Amino acid sequence: MRETLKRLLTLSGPIIGLNVLNVLALAVDTAMCGRLPDAEVALTALGFSTQIIFLLMVAMMGVMVGSVALVARAFGAGDAARVNHVMRQSTMLTLAVSAVVALGGNALAGPILGWMGASGPVQESALLYLRPLLWGTAFNYLFMLYGGVLRGVGNTSLAFMVSIVSNIINFVINYFLILGHFGAPALGIQGAAVGTLASQAVGVVLLGTLIRRGAVPQLELPLRWVALDRELWKALIRIGAPAALDMVILNAGFLSIVGMLGQLEEVAVAAHGIGLRIQALAFVPGLSVAQATGALVGQALGAGDAARARRVVWSSIVLCLGVMSTLAVVIVLWARTIVGAFDVDPDTRVGELAVLWMQVLGAGMPIAAINISFVGMLQGAGSTRISLIINTVVTLLIQIPLSWALGFGMELGPLGVWLGFPLSFLVKVALGGLVFRFVDWARTGGRGDAGAPAGAHQPSRPPR
Repeated sequence: MRETLKRLLTLSGPIIGLNVLNVLALAVDTAMCGRLPDAEVALTALGFSTQIIFLLMVAMMGVMVGSVALVARAFGAGDAARVNHVMRQSTMLTLAVSAVVALGGNALAGPILGWMGASGPVQESALLYLRPLLWGTAFNYLFMLYGGVLRGVGNTSLAFMVSIVSNIINFVINYFLILGHFGAPALGIQGAAVGTLASQAVGVVLLGTLIRRGAVPQLELPLRWVALDRELWKALIRIGAPAALDMVILNAGFLSIVGMLGQLEEVAVAAHGIGLRIQALAFVPGLSVAQATGALVGQALGAGDAARARRVVWSSIVLCLGVMSTLAVVIVLWARTIVGAFDVDPDTRVGELAVLWMQVLGAGMPIAAINISFVGMLQGAGSTRISLIINTVVTLLIQIPLSWALGFGMELGPLGVWLGFPLSFLVKVALGGLVFRFVDWARTGGRGDAGAPAGAHQPSRPPR
């Protein structure tokens, strides 16, 4: 298992870096918009806009999960023709999803913002930020797709290096256009959108160019439109749709916590927001390991090696548990210091609650780490329906009722509401363990169609 653990660690490193850069890109927008004369309006608008972008990204996350599963299986089976066929078809599906999001998002952005409570100057500023990014959705989504494809073939460093360039471009353009440095127009929050959009465009063009020029052996990316493969699209949707719905259910669980906290104590919502920023960074290593796990599991199953796939899962649990437990200790022991870094006095009510939430979060991170590994396992195997069922049952029937019972019924207040989150992970891990032990999730086959028999697909070169 040592060799598998080493391979998992090597693959995970650049993914962690890439995900951290994604978080930092948003942090750069936030920090620079915080220097605007109407900083409060701009930051509030940025908060609303980010939520909408994440909401609309759900469909693309499904496409990416399906693509990685199919690419990894084909790569593991040594079928380069199918790898490239999946990448081309996924590109077409991504462009279709991007067009729907761009058109629908722009048409519905105003009403959605109003429904979320944004009005007046906040809504106007949010639309200035949202509209350019929505029209350029294809750049962001294609970069996500190609990063996933590269992960599926075991190359995680290329997307990371391109992302470094992309983030530098974002920083430079933001510096010029948000506040109007060196004679550039001061576009405010719209300047942040232009910087982000430009960096995404450069990123996907650079990554696509490198792939086309042979930076990754066996990967080809012709710019010709190819005939639609309906069966492959069905496979992508069959695997990806449950993964997308999984994200919806997960977000529903988070929203329920916010709603309960708002009924109990308004400052608890602010404390929860501080904790979520820490969570976004603290969970990055674990989620990155899960992404690498999915790729390696898919490759093993594509090669017809179910035993290797199981070794990958065990290695993932060990690595994820070790990393996230270490971070948990840091969060629990230095919670007050971390809260202070957000310019919040830990001795105020909001500071006390933020410290409490972070300690609850930290205590639950080790068990969450095991669950994250199981999610990566199921995504790599293409068994996303199982993951969706587990998450739906636990979130709707255990987490939300438990948070309500502890927070309101037992009168534990915000602590009770927060406790429902880590306690629900105990159930998720138990169910994930049962699936790992007793369910036939490790079905092999190069096609990657979640259970297609090995050898069902003979290598052939699709039309270029």
